[in-house]
Order: sequence, then C-alpha cells, then structure tokens
Amino acid sequence: MDSIEEKRVYGDREGAITAYVASRIGVVRVSVAGDTVGEFGLCERCNARDVAATRGAVAIATDGDVRVLALEEGVGIETSDDGTDAAATDETFVGTGFGPAVAVGYDDGDLIAADSDGRVARRAAGTDEWSTLEEEIVATVRAIDGDLVGTDSGVYRVHESGLDHAGLTDVRDVSAAGVPLAATADGLYKLGNGWMEILTGSFDTVAADPRSEPGRLSRAHAVANDVLYEYAADDEWAKSDRSSDAIVGFGYGDTVYAVTDHGTFLSASEGEWRTRMLGVNEVTGIAVPPRGEER
Repeated sequence: MDSIEEKRVYGDREGAITAYVASRIGVVRVSVAGDTVGEFGLCERCNARDVAATRGAVAIATDGDVRVLALEEGVGIETSDDGTDAAATDETFVGTGFGPAVAVGYDDGDLIAADSDGRVARRAAGTDEWSTLEEEIVATVRAIDGDLVGTDSGVYRVHESGLDHAGLTDVRDVSAAGVPLAATADGLYKLGNGWMEILTGSFDTVAADPRSEPGRLSRAHAVANDVLYEYAADDEWAKSDRSSDAIVGFGYGDTVYAVTDHGTFLSASEGEWRTRMLGVNEVTGIAVPPRGEER
C-alpha cells in the first residue's frame, strides 16, 4: 500500500477540491484542481461498498456500519505552513450504529442507508438516530440518490413516512438531481409523466451534477456495456469519444471526474480523459462534496 499512501503533490492548489473513492480495501482521498490530480492516499481502511457526499459530510456503506466523515464548512484543500495538506491527517469516519450496509445517499441533508435484507432507514440532519422507513421492501437495494432508491424490483421513492414503489424493474443505478434518472437492464429512463425511455441498452451507471436546477440537466453521464453517454442539450444524449473503461461512478466539480472498477481516476480534459492509477481495485464509487448551493 506504500504506492497510494505516499504523498503526491502538485504546485498550484488554487481551486482544489477533494474527491472520495470507495473500494474494497478502503476510501481513497484524491485532491484535484480542474483536470489535474494532485496528492492522494488511503484515508480509511474498510470494505467500502458505497459512498455519498453533501457539502458538510461524506458517508460510506461498509460491511460493519454506515460511517460518516464531518467536513468543515468551506474546506477544500487547506495547506499548512510546511506546504503539506493540513486536512488530510485530521479526517475520521465515525460509526453511526446503522449496522452493515450496501448503499448510502443524501436527501436534503438527511442520510439514507440500506442493508442487504432490504431495510431502508433515514438519519435526519442534525440527529444521531436512525428511523426505519419500511421494515422490508423485499428487494435488493443497489443504489440510493436523493429520494430515489434503486432495487432489483424497481425504483422506490422516499417520503416522510416510508417508501413508495415508483415503477421500472432491474434498476442498477439512480440519479435524483435535476431530472430523476434510472439505469436499468433494458434502458436509461427519465422521470416525467411516468418513466420515459431515453436510450435502449443494458445500463449500469448514471449520474448528474448535483447543482442541476430542478427539472433540468446541466451535466449528466451514463454507461451501458462500457459505452459512455453524455447529456448534450434539449433532452439529447450522445456517445462520448472518451473511453469509458468500466466506469462505476461520476463526480462533478470544475470538470467531470470518474473512476473505473480497476482504480483508474479520470478527469475530463478537452474532449479526453486524463488518467491516474490510484493503486486500488474493486472500486465501488466516487463522491465529490459539492460547492455552492445544493439542489
């Protein structure tokens, strides 16, 4: 593990942000500025099955518990007097008492988590207590984003008192920002007047910029059979010239970031990907705490 715990430093830190990459051996903290990858290292050893972030926190689903890292307001990359990353050594993920989890997500600051038995629970912002939304949904939860829960039996929507089945089947991933999206075994769908098919194919991954305005998409991406699609405009999606290379997750900052299951970190640069190997494999996702107002 020396290769990823070693400090990797770049000169110009202005505008730098932090991405968190979940993998079977732990969480890798990656500093990026635009399309340039700076230092990175393993900041938490665990079997991280999923990761999600808000402006104030990062949550991971592990085989032991849902664990949360509290972020200081406005923290991006904070440089100490000796030129090193002051924040990197102060990070601690803290257990929440949920138990083993397979998926996590944030909905307006509330933390949502699911376990392998189909239990879905909410931890309201500012509290330490979990409230089970429904005893069992009789489905395998695969993804959570905002108020959407993607399962092998379709999409569920979170409401105050529980969960409602919202249609579709064999859902692999969901995205709630802007326009709700679902990646399924037979196509990519958006929620309008019911679920409407956007593209046909076996989709595994979908994501949209969390700063998208309600009812609109600014940046969004999806992957089907290792083919990458990018949202263009006016409800149009196009195949990307960039290689998808088994992408399992996307993050958004000044540019677009992605990770592959083999541990390659990608940053979009002038129509291509800049790549950096992180030294981990069996990667499960990426989360970038958004700057500015979340929607």
